[in-house]
Amino acid sequence: MKTPLRALLVTTLLCGSVLAAPAATAAEGDRLRYVALGDSYAAAPLVRPADPADPKCVRSLADYPHVAAAALGAALTDVTCSGATVADFQAPRFAGTAPQYDALSADTDVVSITIGANDNALSGLTSGCLNTLPRPFGKSCAAANTEGGADRYGTAIDAWAPTFDAVLDTVRRRAPHARVFVVGYGSYFRAGGCFPSQPYWGQDADYIQAKVDQLGAVLRAAAARHGAAFVDTKALGYGHDSCAPAADRYIEGAVSTRDAFPLHPNAQGSRAFGLALADAVRADASH
Repeated sequence: MKTPLRALLVTTLLCGSVLAAPAATAAEGDRLRYVALGDSYAAAPLVRPADPADPKCVRSLADYPHVAAAALGAALTDVTCSGATVADFQAPRFAGTAPQYDALSADTDVVSITIGANDNALSGLTSGCLNTLPRPFGKSCAAANTEGGADRYGTAIDAWAPTFDAVLDTVRRRAPHARVFVVGYGSYFRAGGCFPSQPYWGQDADYIQAKVDQLGAVLRAAAARHGAAFVDTKALGYGHDSCAPAADRYIEGAVSTRDAFPLHPNAQGSRAFGLALADAVRADASH
């Protein structure tokens, strides 16, 4: 008979430090079995040390799933992969890389998911919005993508929503006893951006963040419909966006100032997000 999540969590926390690596004193069967699914926001590409288990996925051993697992003393299976879309949950992303869903089972206790940015081409949006010169040179990507009153990216994100509903349905089938935590995307730009410190005109920085927020709203609403928890990393990242001083950033800018891919979480951000996820797991288990 499967041990309830609450009992597993209490046993885990009593057997080891919540901020250390998984406690060696905790029996393997008493540790939470945690599976992390997702894309590069979860995988934290270029943050050291790299995960040697799956080099093609450019995953970090300091990504938010590893931080959360260490805080919880959980046994982690991290199959997050840079560039992943929902298609990579059900089919191999690379030769020799298993579909992410294959990591799930009836023994899984906790699942985290961050997905949707690549499905909705948000990386293409950020690259297409770069403007190194001030007005009147260049053009606004926000204006281009909302020309004629139609929001190209906004329409795509809304249309994608049922795809994420299907993801949560599949996770529930494959891991019927697990508690699911949907981890949202973060705070990339403050209102009005910070041109020229970050090479995005103010209206374009606002448009990018608005589309990230719209995707986050889709993820949050789907989580609520499916009985999953939503972990908001945007609010956590206020003041730590790409416009912040380099030492304060959770999300790197268009040019990374440390070990992290541009416009992705760095080690400091991954740690903050992982600890927030661990707190959410504990809070859920206490209810």
